[in-house]
Amino acid sequence: MSVKYKRVMLKVSGEALAGEKGFGLDTNTVTTIASKIKECADLGCEIAIVVGGGNFWRGRTGEGMDRSRADHMGMLATVINSLALLDALEQQGVQARVQTAIEMRQIAEPYIRLKAMRHLEKGRVVIFACGTGNPFFSTDTTAALRAAEIDAEIILLAKKVDAVYDSDPHVNPNAVKFDELNYIDVLNRGLGVMDSTATSLCMDNNIPILVFGLDDPENIKRAVMGEKIGTIVK
Repeated sequence: MSVKYKRVMLKVSGEALAGEKGFGLDTNTVTTIASKIKECADLGCEIAIVVGGGNFWRGRTGEGMDRSRADHMGMLATVINSLALLDALEQQGVQARVQTAIEMRQIAEPYIRLKAMRHLEKGRVVIFACGTGNPFFSTDTTAALRAAEIDAEIILLAKKVDAVYDSDPHVNPNAVKFDELNYIDVLNRGLGVMDSTATSLCMDNNIPILVFGLDDPENIKRAVMGEKIGTIVK
């Protein structure tokens, strides 16, 4: 059994780690996701991960708050999620590291590109926390940026929805599912796959994006194996 992609960037939303609870961390969900990441790593796939923080805090949560400060609080939320995922991976025998874009040396490594590359080459999973370290940039943009920096072959965008639709399938039962899109379609139609900054960055660096649902964590392995799931943007 061989993987299609040697090195991937996995983007996991914070909400996905909350499971059915909708807020905070659901231990069983985090453990299950970690077990699927382990299966992919055991097959020889080099995995980098960016985790969102929406299960604890979103920038827009702090209405009336200074946007930069609210975004910095969101970055700290991603650290909580990253450490939880790190712990779950280590409990399953996976070597992993957390690197943060804002230095907090007592609990994680600072982000150093060459060090991250070295970890991946040695088979360690690398989790990038604190976004880009800058306010006004989403964790989607972080995933696109880090994917470009580490030469990832694809971004695996694990969401609560199983693909990209022309409208919200939870609201519109007649929503049309897309199997394949190009970057310009996503931007022009405002399809909300990633924010426009992240999509543009992927387009400029020719990084494909595979959008799939994390309701079935087995999809992570299916994506790495190259099975036809979700929506591919390229």
